[in-house]
Amino acid sequence: MTETVINKELNLPQPKVTVLGGGSFGTAMANVAARNGCDTTLWIRDAAMVDMLRKTHCNSRYLPDFELSETLKFSSEIGEAVQHSDVIFVAIPSHSFREVLVQVKPFIQPEQAIVSLTKGIEAETFALMSDIIRAELPGSLYGVLSGPNLAREIMSGMPAGTVIASPSPLVRHKVHQALASALFRVFANTDVHGVELGGALKNIYAVAMGMGAAYGVGENTRSMLLTRALAEMSRFAVRLGANPLTFLGLSGVGDLFATCSSPLSRNYQVGFALGQGKTLKDAVRDLGQTAEGINTIKQVRLQSQQLKVYMPLTNALYEIICEGKAPLGIALSLMQTGHRSDVEFVLPHQAS
Repeated sequence: MTETVINKELNLPQPKVTVLGGGSFGTAMANVAARNGCDTTLWIRDAAMVDMLRKTHCNSRYLPDFELSETLKFSSEIGEAVQHSDVIFVAIPSHSFREVLVQVKPFIQPEQAIVSLTKGIEAETFALMSDIIRAELPGSLYGVLSGPNLAREIMSGMPAGTVIASPSPLVRHKVHQALASALFRVFANTDVHGVELGGALKNIYAVAMGMGAAYGVGENTRSMLLTRALAEMSRFAVRLGANPLTFLGLSGVGDLFATCSSPLSRNYQVGFALGQGKTLKDAVRDLGQTAEGINTIKQVRLQSQQLKVYMPLTNALYEIICEGKAPLGIALSLMQTGHRSDVEFVLPHQAS
């Protein structure tokens, strides 16, 4: 069934929505759905935080400057939260994503759509969040949402766009119904791994750009880093079966640009702190939220070595962050790397 047929022939009611995870992005998406008229519940493990949200309708931990929709509901009971929901958005850090799906499994029905909002890769297994959904909830409808979606800008009402990727037209339609508005446009894609890898891999380069900002690099350097990052992430993703054209869209270059350009990005903030001389432990502690980029650097470096994919920026970051090598020496080494094609896939590898 095509998108056009669904839009014209199915008069679906506004979906009932649950968001699992009360971080900044999960809260922002729950608020968008609630303001769109969806019966929406935000599940948070911490019962005390749920009580606070019910009283104040403000997520003072992650989005203290914003009032949430009065219709948004809150729960710390996971079974209660997902019961009868049409779309369940999972906004859980990658290291806890599988654990939460295991908890929710007894309550899931086949007609419910499970959509990942997490831009990360599971440590050790190198599983993407869609892989985990398929493994833990076999047969479930699933999708991933990704794009240049900084939570504070969305909460401020600034126009933004996102991508829902799913093999199911029905899932794509339900997510569009739940989230699309005059200020938040929802685009569709079927390349689940491409969209997902774009969201995960860009975190690597946001760390690099934050470090560069701390060192005071110029616009020429920033532009070079951004375009070489796009070549590197698309090269890696295509090796894993993604469509290279996906990286020309919102979940590719769009998300890369936003995350690498904004101090609102958590990974950018960690990189900036590292560039100022803070230890990784202190940088992560001061952030107070999960920055997926550090884990992603470690996982992608290992995987790229096994797949023999050329990823000099990722390798450089790993050597700086995990092996303590001097950033200046690494940067000079990168600048002296041999002649390569400007645009990935244009020249054959032997000529690049």
